[in-house]
Amino acid sequence: MDEKTLRRIIEEVLAEVAAPAGAGTAARTATPATVGSGATLVVTETGTAERGTDPREVVIALSPAFGNKMTATITGIPLADVIREVTAGIEEEGLHYRFIRLYRTADVGFMAHEAAKLSGSGIGIGIQSRGTTVIHQKDLAPLSNLELFSQAPLITLPAYRAIGKNAAKYAKNESPTPVPVLNDQMARPKYQAFAALLHIKETQLQDPNKKTQALRVETR
Repeated sequence: MDEKTLRRIIEEVLAEVAAPAGAGTAARTATPATVGSGATLVVTETGTAERGTDPREVVIALSPAFGNKMTATITGIPLADVIREVTAGIEEEGLHYRFIRLYRTADVGFMAHEAAKLSGSGIGIGIQSRGTTVIHQKDLAPLSNLELFSQAPLITLPAYRAIGKNAAKYAKNESPTPVPVLNDQMARPKYQAFAALLHIKETQLQDPNKKTQALRVETR
């Protein structure tokens, strides 16, 4: 199936699927100006990302479209708010963070693993634009991880904060209780078409020849 056909099918499905909690499809793609804190995310590349040496840092890897082509998760949570909660969780544990962006892949597991390898603590977080998140450790296999949050529609802002806290605890060599993961068997079929559309947007910005970039991330 070519991309044109897939797009048409997705558009037809989206027109028929009702948004959660009675909201329209537009609400699920809302920008920070209309949902959440009202903050705007500003992401600036500052050069090639380097391996860190600080054992009290957590590196956060953002996907190719995060904060530019896409500004909200699959359920309309502004990415500015996601970043605010994840970083607040890290800071609450007395650690700090830095950001990178991967272009060669949008796979959240490989993103998180790259973040962990570049982190001075060996712990990294990967976040896709649609909200899927992973906490990873550098000496684990790429397809393994510490904690996986694969159902983006079920991840709340408090959960993102807890993810940041747990990542920091792993960086301090603690063994935190895993962040509770909600389960909804209807989440996958309900959002599958929309997730496919967001995946297309994400992968359009992939560039296998571009090095991982260090980022300055601000909310305004």
